[in-house]
Formats: sequence, C-alpha cells, structure tokens
Amino acid sequence: MRSEFDLTGRTAIVTGGGGILGTGFCQVLAGHGARVAVFDVDQASAQKTVDLIKQDAIAIACDVSNAKSVADSVAQVVSAFGTIDILHNNAATKTANLADFFAAFEDYHIDTWREVMGVNIDGMFLMAQAVGKQMLAQGHGGSIIQTASIYGVVAPDQRIYEGSQYLGRPINTPAVYASSKAAVIGLTRYLAAYWGAQGIRVNTLTPGGVESGQNDVFSRKYSARVPLGRMARVDEMQSALLFLASDASSYVTGQNLVIDGGLTCW
Repeated sequence: MRSEFDLTGRTAIVTGGGGILGTGFCQVLAGHGARVAVFDVDQASAQKTVDLIKQDAIAIACDVSNAKSVADSVAQVVSAFGTIDILHNNAATKTANLADFFAAFEDYHIDTWREVMGVNIDGMFLMAQAVGKQMLAQGHGGSIIQTASIYGVVAPDQRIYEGSQYLGRPINTPAVYASSKAAVIGLTRYLAAYWGAQGIRVNTLTPGGVESGQNDVFSRKYSARVPLGRMARVDEMQSALLFLASDASSYVTGQNLVIDGGLTCW
C-alpha cells in the first residue's frame, strides 16, 4: 500500500498554511512528494512554512475571503506548477480582536459574525470554486479536503470554559465558529455529489481539541470529556490529511473524518 500514499508529481494548495495545523499539513504533503503552494493571509507566515519544506514549495499571500485574491493566487499556482491536484481548504480566523471574537452570544456584533463567516465559509466556497474549475479543465479529477471542527458536529459543553483561558484570556467557542464549521460539512457533501462524476473527491477533516495555548484548566476539563483522556497533538491530524489527499482514499468522498479521541462517541 505504500505507493498509494505517494504524491509525487502532484500539486497541493494548503490555505492557512502558516498556522498551527497548516504548517504540519504542508510538511506532510511535501514529505510524500507533492509540490506545495502555501497560502496564508500573512506572507511572512507562509514563507516560514516554505522555509521548513525547502523544496518544490511557494509562499503566496492570499485573502481567501476576497474573490480577486483567490483567483490571482490560484492562477499563480497554475503558472508555477502547471496543475492543481489537491486542495486543502484549511484557513479559518479568530479575527484580529479576540475580545470581539469571544464575546457572549447576546452581545455578539454582526460585523464580527460576518468577518468570521467571510473566511470560514465564504473562503471555502471561493477556493473550492476556483480550484474545482481548474480540476475540471485538467480532466483527471482531484482531491479537496476541508477542515471543520467537532463543534460543527456537536455543541460545545459550556461547563468546560469556567476558569479556562487561551493565550492568557478567557475562552469560549462562539456560535459563529460552530455555525461556520457546520456549514463546511454541508458544503463538502454538496460538492462531493456535484463533482463525483468528474472524479473530484471532496471530504471533511474534523479535528478535536488540539493543544495550542490553552491553560491547564481547559486541558483538564476538556480531556475529561474524551475517551482517550487527553487533547490531540498537532501531528495527529497529518496522517488523516495524507489519507484523504492520496489514492489510499480513492473510493472515499463526501465523508467527515473525525479525529477527536472519541469525544463525539458519547
């Protein structure tokens, strides 16, 4: 089966490629032979990921919520590498103002809601549209993977947030985040059915809670809800992405691969 995971000769785009999960996603695809276009709204973050890969990779500053930025960035990838075979629709935002992002539902501002939706779901639409069109023109299918969240599948348990912090400030999971991630799963299923006959596979990758700056209170409370008894490591998402991007999943489409240590099984 080793050859089924070989991505040699294929081009992958990873949005949010300079982020906590995105950096590792880019590395695993490159490590299995893919040429990787690292998309991030911050050019410097994208370049840091490229510097880690060191081969057959380019950094592209792309605002996935902006149609022109998406079109120009996708055209740049085609110009550089000739084809696009894999899209990992991974970008998401907490906005520049964490106080606004973590505001209580009763006080949530519509502008913040729209800003988050602009990246988390509009960005998925724009990237899938532009890359899907390129894949159709190429005529040999492709794989699109879209990152969601367990909170697109189940509601967050509000009890775990008492005393919990993220990067030194109180944390919660806002409704806009959960709503946007549920929409990602719906978009995936639609596109899987829409493009199935053309050989374009579309699947969702759904991470559970990943250690990324939360305090011990959050980690302890969250882990108590997980059958495996802990939060996920960043690297534990990477093999799942490789599976969905490669021929190892050649008969898998429209699915939601949940990697949550068992949290959603009870």
